[in-house]
Amino acid sequence: MSEQVKVIIADDHPIFRSGLRQIIDGERKFRVIAEATDGEAVLQLIDADMPDIVVLDVNMPKMTGFSLAKELRRRQVDCEIVFLTMHSEEAMFNKAMDLGAKGYILKDSAAVDIINCLQAVANGQNYTSPAITTYLFKRATRGAKKTGGLDDLTPTEKVVLRQIADYKTSREIADDLCLSLRTVENHRYNICQKLGISGSNALVKFALRNQNEI
Repeated sequence: MSEQVKVIIADDHPIFRSGLRQIIDGERKFRVIAEATDGEAVLQLIDADMPDIVVLDVNMPKMTGFSLAKELRRRQVDCEIVFLTMHSEEAMFNKAMDLGAKGYILKDSAAVDIINCLQAVANGQNYTSPAITTYLFKRATRGAKKTGGLDDLTPTEKVVLRQIADYKTSREIADDLCLSLRTVENHRYNICQKLGISGSNALVKFALRNQNEI
């Protein structure tokens, strides 16, 4: 990431949002470039100025944080996602992680956790509020025990992954395989889900690193 990490905050509670911004802007490494009250506004802000990290409230009007995360991944927007939430349930946490989130912060400890979270995410690491860190360990344990990986991919998904390793775009892959662009994007999404990969660049890196095994 750039020397100064650019952050967008999206939350529909202005007092909470303002307090979070003060904390973040108080750290020289980070700069809040914009605030939003709903998911649709975030998309407009990202079109205007690409952030490094977006901090999203799970429950927002017009477009929830989860819906927005899906849309960002569909568009292959190259920014990291941190969720803010009141929900401490494991199922909600896992859904957030499955959507490619790098951070998951409980609102009641956000003032304490936010800088540590942003530091971790800026360094390519995951972060959760200490109260739910056990969920992250459980996911890591399940991932370590899981066998398969590339073996879980369908033949078509493997072909798509090989094309990605050749630096081909989704449009080029669609033309080569006589598929629609949407179908190729769905294959990319499914590959990421099966391999536990998040972020557009991460998929390319994985394909290059494993091209001899695909």
